[in-house]
Amino acid sequence: MTTFEVTVSNLTNAQPLSPVGVVAHGNGYVPFVIGMPATPGLKLLAEGGDNSEFLTEANTDASTLLTVSGTAPIGPGGSETVSFEIEESMLPGLQLSVITMLVNTNDAFTGVNAALIDTLAVGDSIVWRTIAYDAGTEANSETAATIPGPAGNGEGFNAARDDRSDIVKMHSGVVSQADGFTGSDLVEAHRFDNPVAQVTVVRSL
Repeated sequence: MTTFEVTVSNLTNAQPLSPVGVVAHGNGYVPFVIGMPATPGLKLLAEGGDNSEFLTEANTDASTLLTVSGTAPIGPGGSETVSFEIEESMLPGLQLSVITMLVNTNDAFTGVNAALIDTLAVGDSIVWRTIAYDAGTEANSETAATIPGPAGNGEGFNAARDDRSDIVKMHSGVVSQADGFTGSDLVEAHRFDNPVAQVTVVRSL
């Protein structure tokens, strides 16, 4: 068996990250495709921070080896490490996907999308600094009623898709009251610049 440790660090000022969803898989599975609609599981994660359906979707894919969930939200400046084991025979072509929501938003998420980690030797590591994506499923109204994080304590998931684009894309960022968005319940502290998170993978065994 071989062991990998995945550490997700929050680089934002006031955007807690939801419990991470980690997928170890082969070629064939991808959590999202830019310019295509988000899957139901990604929609649920990106709007409400719930990774359960996202991980269930991944587990139904034939190329998925295993899934792991983080235990708690990751506050600004915080981090969490999760680990997993696989047989060494499964190393060729091994890929990693890691997804988490920026919870003081309508449907922003970040993470690693099907990155190869099969060449890591024991003791080696790889680091990604990740940008924010928009799931394209909920309009970025920035109202408290539609933000599940502590800035709003509102509704998370909503079955309706009211974003006109309905495709995954790079997030344009939080506007907030400070920039004159009078309907927003977010403030300047909730803005973010890319990168928003750092994902570090270490092969420890």
